[in-house]
Amino acid sequence: MIATALERLALFFSAEPSRQGLLARLALCRPGADDAALRERLAVRLEEELRPDGSACGGALPTIWHAHELLDLATPAAAEPARRSVQWVLHLQGRPGAYGEGCDRERHSRHLCEHYLAGFFSPGPLTERITPVTFPNGKVYRAEPAARFAISCLALRAALRAGHGDRPSVRRHVDTLAALTEQWSGWGGYFPPDLIVVVMHALAAAGAERREVVSRLAALAAAHQQEDGGWPNTDFFHALEGLRAAGTDAARAAVRRALPALLERQRPDGTFGPTAQQERALIGLRALVWVGEEL
Repeated sequence: MIATALERLALFFSAEPSRQGLLARLALCRPGADDAALRERLAVRLEEELRPDGSACGGALPTIWHAHELLDLATPAAAEPARRSVQWVLHLQGRPGAYGEGCDRERHSRHLCEHYLAGFFSPGPLTERITPVTFPNGKVYRAEPAARFAISCLALRAALRAGHGDRPSVRRHVDTLAALTEQWSGWGGYFPPDLIVVVMHALAAAGAERREVVSRLAALAAAHQQEDGGWPNTDFFHALEGLRAAGTDAARAAVRRALPALLERQRPDGTFGPTAQQERALIGLRALVWVGEEL
């Protein structure tokens, strides 16, 4: 069944001149004859979409994702245009509107205020509503605090991928996230499960120093997996992506248990529906390849 699903995806991505198509063929070890040139064209196109200051049209989230796309295309982090893009993202740290700004009795008791949180990236002032917002993987955030938290974690991943892990403000963000996880023992409650996945994915990018925390969060996700392979109150593809990033044995076992649900979602064209079609197809393909490696 895995082989059939992968063949459908291989056919879907076989001629796609997109970043997702390029990465899918790479994951399948089936590079296209034009892929080297395509990689260059895609990188140039992304550079052309950047403004002189490194931002992209649409604000914080599009710019953060631009940085990820450039890094996906193996653009050197220290070179243009990735450097400009990531530098713009780094300037969002500590700006007005970052998650945790301000304080009240409940947030203080939960260590979710400015007295405990540091290093978060701001998508804009609190006076500017940013929700609802759809992430590239199709996950939709409708609550302002959750959206601001998730955007900051996506920015943190870009900073870490670009080699800024030793930057004091970046380290503070990593440390803050790790400290938050010490409060989590259940799947839900005050802190939504989708944000647990967000933190797991972000800390996975921090490398070996946060491996223990990532392992604990992956085990938490695995422990709350439903019989149908999904997770309560959690976007399915968002969870798959985060678990694969975690890369632990518990994470792989959870993805393996999710395969029936993933295969049930697959359409004859190989994709998993119209929502973030290529991105979710890439997430599904990578999950299938990852689990298939152990068979």
